[in-house]
Amino acid sequence: MDKNNYTNEAPPNGIILFWYHASPYGRRVKWYLTLRKIAHAECIQPPMLPRPDLAALGVTYRRSPVMSIGRDIYYDTRLIIAKLEERFPSSDQHPGLSSRETVGMAALLQKWVVENMFREAVKCIPQDFALLKDPTFQKDRAGFFGPGWRVDASSYSEGLVNMRHFFGTAESLFADGRQWVAGTKEVSLADLEGIWVFDWFLNDLRPKPEYFGEDRYPKVHEWRSRFRQALATAREQAPQTVSLKGPDAVSLVTQAAFSDQDLVVDSTDPMRLQDGAMVELFPTDGGGFTHQDRGRLVKLSPDEVALAVQSAGGEEMHVHAPRWQFRIRAIDGARL
Repeated sequence: MDKNNYTNEAPPNGIILFWYHASPYGRRVKWYLTLRKIAHAECIQPPMLPRPDLAALGVTYRRSPVMSIGRDIYYDTRLIIAKLEERFPSSDQHPGLSSRETVGMAALLQKWVVENMFREAVKCIPQDFALLKDPTFQKDRAGFFGPGWRVDASSYSEGLVNMRHFFGTAESLFADGRQWVAGTKEVSLADLEGIWVFDWFLNDLRPKPEYFGEDRYPKVHEWRSRFRQALATAREQAPQTVSLKGPDAVSLVTQAAFSDQDLVVDSTDPMRLQDGAMVELFPTDGGGFTHQDRGRLVKLSPDEVALAVQSAGGEEMHVHAPRWQFRIRAIDGARL
């Protein structure tokens, strides 16, 4: 079957990943899908706004990646991975990455990397990168990080200093001779949660070897090499990804059934919002300054929120986000 001609049947497992190849967050999800051998489709998006395919689905959220499962659309890699963990328990077909022994380490590394390390790595984008001088890119990233965003010589040096602390901490985790960060015999979710920014930093940003070379942090480099080998092996065994063009992806999503039937609004939640309340939703850790989704509240739990929004074609869509680092705000007097 021509992998670009897949318009007449649902994507594998109902999953479409909307992402672009340079996105380190997108790679994080793609690597997870590969390591778990989860068949899926993808729809490659522009690295900068506008993204007409997502707009056609009723998505205002500006970050990448976004993943659809049926007619439910998931924001933020933290929720995307959690949802995939829930839908695909460990099996012979989908080898597990998590266990009770590793879940705590994975959660700690997730917060350490997503909420601290990535911000410092971004400061280390080389000053001679052509994109940094592109007014379109500058405007796009100001909409993500805030109007005062810039990468200059002082922030670059600061980022390098702080990244050395992250490398030093990671190096110390392997001082006891372990091969994988959680002490497992094989790669685990903790390794994925810990390695992706190190890999992006070393591969894409190419920092000076006198600061971050193998002689300074040999165990971090060895860890990265082991992870890359595990990923290469998994790619050889994983199902081929189905590639979709934008209009086909939009059609498949809008015509699909909802995959999440567990739609309950917790009446005891501290927000005290009612089922059906009109709310706006946006991330507080980047990208929410000018892009807020507005819709009808259909799900509210300690870990997840979902809104009903409307696609460009008038279909009801459900967009989901994690509670952590996302703000829900009542509009039109929806708060009790």
